[in-house]
Amino acid sequence: MVAFDKCETRPAHIDAILNGLDRYNPETTTVFQDYVAQQCEDRTFDCYANLALLKLYQFNPHLLQADTVTNVLAKALTVFPSPAFSLCLALLPAYTQPFPTTTDAQTASQASDFVESVQKLSGLSTLLESAQYTQFWSTLNSDDLYADLIADVAGFEELVRIRIAVEVGKAFRSVSAETLEAWLDVRSRDALEKFVADVCGWKVEGGVVRVPTNKENEARSEVKSERVGVDMFGRVIRRGFELPV
Repeated sequence: MVAFDKCETRPAHIDAILNGLDRYNPETTTVFQDYVAQQCEDRTFDCYANLALLKLYQFNPHLLQADTVTNVLAKALTVFPSPAFSLCLALLPAYTQPFPTTTDAQTASQASDFVESVQKLSGLSTLLESAQYTQFWSTLNSDDLYADLIADVAGFEELVRIRIAVEVGKAFRSVSAETLEAWLDVRSRDALEKFVADVCGWKVEGGVVRVPTNKENEARSEVKSERVGVDMFGRVIRRGFELPV
């Protein structure tokens, strides 16, 4: 899987901005905003470009576009468990954070819709990071606002399902089909079998999903040996024979 901070599809003009002084030019915010929209459409993710945009917003708060910020955060959810979401969240105004100060809370009241959106996405990130996948899907489906927040991100559910499957494949050799249906929010056994076969290369046998052995889920013993020579303790032994002054 490609690292979250690599983007092989980054356009040349975006690369030029990121490697030059224009990355600090407020006029480039429109370029980055268009690039975020492009990422949402073609299912790519460019962490460094998105962080550069959020840094520009940090320097120029009057340029901040709430819809673009929520799109950046929603895209970051699709590459969990990477630190992308946390990095993006850290560049947002203090009043959007889950635990604002009194002053921040007063500021937040003036932009309550934006703050609510950021905190709802932050809650989804927490559920994914803590592997509460069933709760993630039930929360996502519980409020129309969540649907609005991910509406611009093409294939959001599919991308998240793939990430969940990757994490499951790292931790399990087998898992009940019923459990995996809940984790992936797949509605039927046929749909589950098709997903695990086409996307993951796994098999469903008698109500159990079999995950092939890989370097992450393989059970293996690890033997560690340490070589400790007397010379390593020379100073300790010498101090033992020294007379106190």
